Amino acid sequence: MTGSGSSRSSGVLEIPTSTYYGWVARRRRPSPRDIEEVWLGEQIQRIHSDSGGTYGSPKVHAQLGREGIHVSRKRVERLMRCQGLQGAFMRKRKHSSTRRDPKATPAPDLVNRDFTAAAPNRLWVADLSRIPTGEGPLWLASVRDAFSRRVVGWKASDRADTQLVLDALDYALGSRQLEPDRLVFHSDHGAQYTAVRFTQRLVDAGVAASMGTVGDSLDNALAENLFSTLKVERVYRTSYRPPERRPNWTWSASSTAGTTHAASNAGLVG
Repeated sequence: MTGSGSSRSSGVLEIPTSTYYGWVARRRRPSPRDIEEVWLGEQIQRIHSDSGGTYGSPKVHAQLGREGIHVSRKRVERLMRCQGLQGAFMRKRKHSSTRRDPKATPAPDLVNRDFTAAAPNRLWVADLSRIPTGEGPLWLASVRDAFSRRVVGWKASDRADTQLVLDALDYALGSRQLEPDRLVFHSDHGAQYTAVRFTQRLVDAGVAASMGTVGDSLDNALAENLFSTLKVERVYRTSYRPPERRPNWTWSASSTAGTTHAASNAGLVG
């Protein structure tokens, strides 16, 4: 484009001539900042892709930090917008899966929404959740350590019964070395957790039972957060049909959260 042609174009577009020539110069000779932006955009795209398209800017920013790439979160947000990248989000829950036994006496709340612990095996939080599949619901129970934020016990079943949460508890008890009378087990008021068989198992193991208030998810937020992550990053993005009756997740005592690649990187199971 000739000088007069470029001047006419910038005039029609109401762009200052200096701005236009600055843009042309950057296209021909990218600045170090421009080069860095391209490289950083590639790293963001890689992390987002590795997460299965589930990571939003907070998790992408955190992963960059773990890789030694230190940039501002706003910069990550801007570059993700430029590339049309966004994270998965939680669907609004239609109803609660908690079923209470009106005849049962719940344990006192020993946690009071303080999900911190001074050491491993001081506070465990538990919950169960419904996973839809092509052959009906699959129920998943978990036990999570508040200190490490890792899942220490889990079990899946076709039935949301006391045996399910007992098996998850036994998994946790069998995989950890506990000090007598030092552990608190916190759950909601579900009938599975108030059942005599379950509460007696806690007593036999020297574990103190704790339960939050009714109908308040914040009172068991740490346990419910695990299922929120699981559903956002995997369940809501997949249709499980035969022969995938039981989703092929990699939950194990030696892996990490075991539900997704993203959860594995987060180190939720161990």
